[in-house]
Amino acid sequence: MVLMFLVAGAGTAKAAPCGSSAAGFKPWLAAFKKQMVGQGFSRRTVSRSLDGLTYDKRVIRLDRGQKSFKQSFEVFYKRRTKGMIRLGLRKMKKHARLFARIEKVYGVPAPVLTAIWGLETAFGTFMGKRPIMRSLATLAYDCRRTAFFTAELVAALKIVESGDLTPQQMRGAWAGEIGHTQFLATRYVDYAISFDGDKTRDLYGSIPDALASTAAWFKGNGWQRGGGWEPGTANYAVLDKWNKAKVYQKTIARLASELARRR
Repeated sequence: MVLMFLVAGAGTAKAAPCGSSAAGFKPWLAAFKKQMVGQGFSRRTVSRSLDGLTYDKRVIRLDRGQKSFKQSFEVFYKRRTKGMIRLGLRKMKKHARLFARIEKVYGVPAPVLTAIWGLETAFGTFMGKRPIMRSLATLAYDCRRTAFFTAELVAALKIVESGDLTPQQMRGAWAGEIGHTQFLATRYVDYAISFDGDKTRDLYGSIPDALASTAAWFKGNGWQRGGGWEPGTANYAVLDKWNKAKVYQKTIARLASELARRR
């Protein structure tokens, strides 16, 4: 079944199809590619990023099955942070100078960044291997969050067009997340920076780039230097912008507090 929705691309909102099965994906992709060229992307970028993509049923199943966020905070926190405090403290010690530089520039302290780094990818251990272009195209075509993932797919094309990453390099979790702290493509476009001196924004291979980019995002979304991050604070409200799942927000705050207390 294919429906018609208004989705916002890189320019004016246009009618574009969305679907609930693989049946309409191929014509949708052809129309989307034509639209992107019309909105200014080079044919080379569009072709190398989108040619040959197929509908990913597993991504749809994963999108529908995010049951862990419905767990109680106690269960979720215990499951997600097992062994993380000890390892997080080691990471904070190992990268102490880096964390100090980042806090000086952006005002975001080491415990908060360490908590996010650990929760998102277990400190870079599990960054994901799924082709991001395929995941984002599938989710942009899907009717559940069409506009949201269309914006992410357009941003992913911007990353390729800029030369920062090739489509082949862009691998991540099922929703198209990039690097150590799982930046969505829109966040990469707006906030990714080079912090290690090589002028390349590398959120996969450069820990300085990944952590500083995360701090830049937090500063850009209202993080207050020197403030706390427990529920009810202004900084806790920024965690809501990072991830809408309430149990995840509480877990970031609690883990960061534990790291700060034990450091």
